[in-house]
Amino acid sequence: MTKARAGFALLALLLPLLLNANYFIKNDLLTPKASKIIEEIGDELSDKTGIHLYVLATNEKFPKEMNLIKYSRKFDSNLSKPYVILFFAPHNKRVGLIPSSKNIGSMYDPESVKDATIDVVATNDSNTKKDKYNIGIVQGYSELADQIAGSKHVEMAKTLPNETRNIIAVLKYLVILGSMLVLWVFIIRPIYMRIKHGKRE
Repeated sequence: MTKARAGFALLALLLPLLLNANYFIKNDLLTPKASKIIEEIGDELSDKTGIHLYVLATNEKFPKEMNLIKYSRKFDSNLSKPYVILFFAPHNKRVGLIPSSKNIGSMYDPESVKDATIDVVATNDSNTKKDKYNIGIVQGYSELADQIAGSKHVEMAKTLPNETRNIIAVLKYLVILGSMLVLWVFIIRPIYMRIKHGKRE
């Protein structure tokens, strides 16, 4: 009887997670809060466009020569078409987008989606790696959903506001500008001054 109760209790805990995992092929990285945001965006995109947006977020280490498309194909029979997979493997420093067809792949700009995903991860701040992975995946997923919806002339309500992405972009450029300033003050300017004064002599 005790085992049966324990089994029911475990099922009660796992059932919401199992029911709320429609858009995850694999999820080694996302917190329940981030996963919920993904599910809400995925549901809205699917309802409005008929396109399914999946996440494959893994801690696995793959060989550098591994083909992401071939790897994703082993999950193909379990996925609803048409689809796009957002592939995120931080151990391999790989972010990929795998559409079910060329037509679906033409609905978004892969480079801007990848940038949206890795901008947060690459930023030097006080966030932990886990937090950065969560923010980056959600941000990339949101950007991808917005672009696909836009190609269908549909407006999304659940995606991240553009202001959030703009703030991240501004922070990124501020970091780059700061690095360039440091480079100028401590390396380039002293060399320039030495050359300049050397010629005068």
